[in-house]
Amino acid sequence: MNSSVRQLIQSALDEDIGPGDVTTENLVDPDRMGIGTIMAKESMVVVGVSLSREIISFLDPGVKVRPFHEDGHWVNSGEIVVEFQGSLQALLKGERTALNFMQRLSGIATLVRSYVNEIKDMPVHLVDTRKTTPGLRFLEKYAVRMGGALNHRMGLYDGILIKDNHIQTCGGVGQAVNRMKEKAPHLLKIEVEVANIDQTKEAVAAGADVIMLDNMNISEMEEAVAVINKRALVEVSGNISRSKLKQLADLGVDIISIGALTHSARSVDLSMNIKPAV
Repeated sequence: MNSSVRQLIQSALDEDIGPGDVTTENLVDPDRMGIGTIMAKESMVVVGVSLSREIISFLDPGVKVRPFHEDGHWVNSGEIVVEFQGSLQALLKGERTALNFMQRLSGIATLVRSYVNEIKDMPVHLVDTRKTTPGLRFLEKYAVRMGGALNHRMGLYDGILIKDNHIQTCGGVGQAVNRMKEKAPHLLKIEVEVANIDQTKEAVAAGADVIMLDNMNISEMEEAVAVINKRALVEVSGNISRSKLKQLADLGVDIISIGALTHSARSVDLSMNIKPAV
């Protein structure tokens, strides 16, 4: 488990439990054992099985875990996802934190899968963006992969993307790309965002590796793909709905990036039933 994720789990548990669970600790003896089962209350792509194990293990290192599904599996409503046997106090204290993570991540993966299914037989990649919940990016991008899509850059440190404000600062697309080519590490590709055909032509002339067509209409994108003519990878982004995916793929673009995969996903419905061990 990534150390930053472990810190996130600890922070989430501290947020919920604080100095102690006043209900559980006054009702349940610390030596009592229990069984907890997480169940899907709707059909979904489940994500967070291993994460839930880590969460409960923080509270009971000796907990026994029986997974019925792994991350990325399709789970039907009413199916058990994972079962825990361990400290009854730990199960009661960790229930909400485990469910909060799993419901959020499974919601992202389920939404992503519905998008991926639209273009699963087409030669185009669906990717996410940096529009993630602060502090949860690593996990949310993991959920995107479990849903069947790919990740764009993780942050500002691992990929070059020259956006509109960079272009304005540098005085134009060509100037920005050329300046970046002088300074960028040789192993990093240079991507530039363009808003019209003139900027597209500038990006091609400057030798950009990836050209993002941002918020263009279909006819503009079609013209831009022809202008680029496979001299760079073509990414499209901006207000893209699921219903448009096949039409965009038919244009011959290489990558479709969608912020809604993370920022607009709803949490799905999971529950945890806890009972004393016999």
